[in-house]
Amino acid sequence: MPRLVISTVGTSLLTNQIDINLDPDDWFKQLEQTANYTTDEINQYYQDIAQIIEELKQRSEEKLYDDDTDVEEIREASAELNGIYGLYDKKLEQGISDTHLLIATDTAQSRVTAGILESFLQHGLTNISTCIQSDLSTKSTSTFTEGMAKLIPFIEQTILNCKKDKYQVCFNLVGGFKALQGYFNTIGMFYADEIIYVFEGSNEVIKIPKLPVKVNRAEVEPYKVQLAMMNSGEIPTSSEEAKKVPQDWVLVDGNEMTLSAWGQLIWNQCKDEILAEELLNFPKLEYASSFKDDYHNQTDIQKRVKLQETLAKVAYLLTKHKDGVGALKKDGGLQFERYTNTSIDHFRDTLGLRVTCKVLEKSNLSLRYYGTHNHVERKEGIKSR
Repeated sequence: MPRLVISTVGTSLLTNQIDINLDPDDWFKQLEQTANYTTDEINQYYQDIAQIIEELKQRSEEKLYDDDTDVEEIREASAELNGIYGLYDKKLEQGISDTHLLIATDTAQSRVTAGILESFLQHGLTNISTCIQSDLSTKSTSTFTEGMAKLIPFIEQTILNCKKDKYQVCFNLVGGFKALQGYFNTIGMFYADEIIYVFEGSNEVIKIPKLPVKVNRAEVEPYKVQLAMMNSGEIPTSSEEAKKVPQDWVLVDGNEMTLSAWGQLIWNQCKDEILAEELLNFPKLEYASSFKDDYHNQTDIQKRVKLQETLAKVAYLLTKHKDGVGALKKDGGLQFERYTNTSIDHFRDTLGLRVTCKVLEKSNLSLRYYGTHNHVERKEGIKSR
């Protein structure tokens, strides 16, 4: 069975090349103090640090590509490679059918390290890529949590796509910043088939199997409408219902709030189950009995989930914008428009499924029918286009 191996990337490959006997005593300190600086910041304001990074980059590449360097020396040079070689019992060729994803922070040192690792691994493996989430760093709690909130949807979708193809998911958390390791350890409890570490001071790999972790749905249920809408974007913090959502589940930016990394993780664990059941009472939306009937007649669970995600997006846009209907019309995915010579509007759920509606006062919508083009047009008495 092929694996998806996700490895968090730190800077050990660079710092391990510092020679404490020959190099200046403050190199470690300088790198530590600038660990969260971006490439642009380093190049513009810290040319001395840029030179140190370049020197260590050259040393690491010489070490990795030297024919006299054995596997144990490679593992000692890089925490990330220590985990990967440990996973394959020192035989990198065992992973030829696997997919590797390196997760790096948006910092100069992590970018350089990830680049070296990706190039090196391509000599023994075939499918290597690096994900660098914009603005992700550990320079502050808010910066890190906001960056992780943007990164998690990509990670989850990557994992789900691979699991559809029967991949086993492995998290290699031997390298990486401690904060990054902590988050991925939690994510791994939900998604990884195994998590690997290495015993401190040795090359012995610890493999932690998948744990039976499940989100308590009862704790999510009271906030399901707000969570579904925040999965589409920012909602106002002013509503009483929004204020009730646990603080750790949201990121607040002024008068708006959206899902935090934890909020996304929690919501994604139970959203399919929740959205496949009864229609949620989204603000700005009213459901005609005919629409409810069409929804209940839909027996495909995934199509029910997709419809409710679309409704959450519609409610989010109507709530966020003063001209909510105008915002719907501008959204390319919804394709909100009016049938010619009627007062009936419609918007797209999927390529083959649509929802018809009427605009009420204060940009509220009355949803009327749901189904194929032929179904909704026939029910509305509209001639086929």
